[in-house]
Amino acid sequence: MNETDTPKKRSFPFSLAIIIIIIIFSITAFYQAMNAYLSPSPSPAEGNYFILLGIVGLAMSAYMLLRTRRVAPQISLETQRVSTTILCEKCGFKKIQPFEVGDYIIKEVEPCPKCDEKMMITSIYREENEKEKR
Repeated sequence: MNETDTPKKRSFPFSLAIIIIIIIFSITAFYQAMNAYLSPSPSPAEGNYFILLGIVGLAMSAYMLLRTRRVAPQISLETQRVSTTILCEKCGFKKIQPFEVGDYIIKEVEPCPKCDEKMMITSIYREENEKEKR
């Protein structure tokens, strides 16, 4: 384990504590709304305000709970196969080999096995996997 994993694991209890506090405030808001409606001098505007506050609080805590419980997607990068095409311009001999650092197009490389002329890199490309073709 490295040091970057530990803050992620500790953030869930902190988020859960915030969610519980928001839920408690929402329940308190619903209680205050009930008191506003049932008091000797009812105040429906104040009751509506507390109901709205309670609904928003519960919605926000439910959203936060869903977001904190969601598992982060695992990203895996596959190494790409890159090939280099080497061509002899005199006799047309063609050779395909794996890409090497320092390869670039029109770079003169090894001599041709047929005519002994210098061969040149004509293309560099990434090979497609079967998954990508579908």
